[in-house]
Parts: sequence; structure tokens; C-alpha cells
Amino acid sequence: MSLTQELASWMSPKKLDLGSPPKVGDSAPSTDLLEFPRADERPAVVVFLRHCGCPFAEKSFRVLREAASANPDVAFVAVSHSSASHTKKWVSEVGGPGGDANPVGVVTDEGRDVYARWGLGASSFLHVLSPSALSSVFKLAREEGIANRPTESGSRWQTSGAWAVDGRGGVTWGGPAQTASEIPNVEEALSSLR
Repeated sequence: MSLTQELASWMSPKKLDLGSPPKVGDSAPSTDLLEFPRADERPAVVVFLRHCGCPFAEKSFRVLREAASANPDVAFVAVSHSSASHTKKWVSEVGGPGGDANPVGVVTDEGRDVYARWGLGASSFLHVLSPSALSSVFKLAREEGIANRPTESGSRWQTSGAWAVDGRGGVTWGGPAQTASEIPNVEEALSSLR
């Protein structure tokens, strides 16, 4: 990791043509990287991460991994826009994808095309650097030991989001994160699939 890479993560990302974020009852956007309905017909919880290195992305990934181990009948997918090599390294650093029974699937979308299909673009200054988001960074470090890691690729301005999708490809819960510090409520997502 270099200072240049760290500084690049603060640059505004390329503007993309965004779709509308899917709402409950909509069909989930389907792409070659993230297909719905899934071939295995399992419902899924999908979390779009901010960037590898972000403490909120790490907390979201940990929550996803814990839920995956307790719910083998549901697929759990994390989508990263960091490079494939950085994503792989980061997943390893944060404890891996989980057990063999139901590991978190990781999709790398460096071009952010899947993010755009789901309506997730660049966020605002206050979304990332509001007093509440900054205080949440320090609270996460203090209470859970989750702190910033090096950001080798990706943008700190990328909006995250989370959705639940049933086995037929219908959205049952979710939307874009309202703040950078928002951690997906996986229990709500799972309840919507029951």
C-alpha cells in the first residue's frame, strides 16, 4: 500500500449511469456477476461494501459471515468494488469468508457496473464525513477493535447498500445505506425471507 493509493481513495469516482435502487416487490437486477434468480434457487442477502479497508465494510462483512454460518439455507453475498487482489487480501485479513458449509460469496465489481445497476453511486460529503459517521468510526474502533485498514483500491465515496432477494429473484427488503456508518440489519433481511 502506498500513500498514492491511499490518496486516490479520496478522489471522486467516475460518474456512472445509475439504475433505480430496487424496492420491495421489484425484481432484483441481474448481471453476469450477480445473477437473480440464483441457479441454486436459494434466497440471498446481498451487501454492497463501501471499500476494502473501511471499518464499516469490515463490520458489515463480519455480520454477514456470522449470519451465513447460522443460516445455511440462505446465500450471503458481499460485493466489492476494490480490485480482485485487494479484495482477496482484505477478506483474508478480516477472517475469511466463513466455514465450508455456507461461506460468504464475494463478487468483485471493480468497474462498479453492478453497483450502478442497483442504484449505488458516489455519496455526498456529509454521507461520509458527518459528525455522526466520524463518531461511529471511533466507537467501532474503541468497542470492537475494528479500525481503518489500508485502502489499496476503491473509493471512500462509494455508497453501500443491502438487500434480501427471495428464491424467485424478488426483492423482499433493503436499499441504499443512508450514511457511511450504516451496518445492514441482517435479522430484518432474514425475517423478510421467511
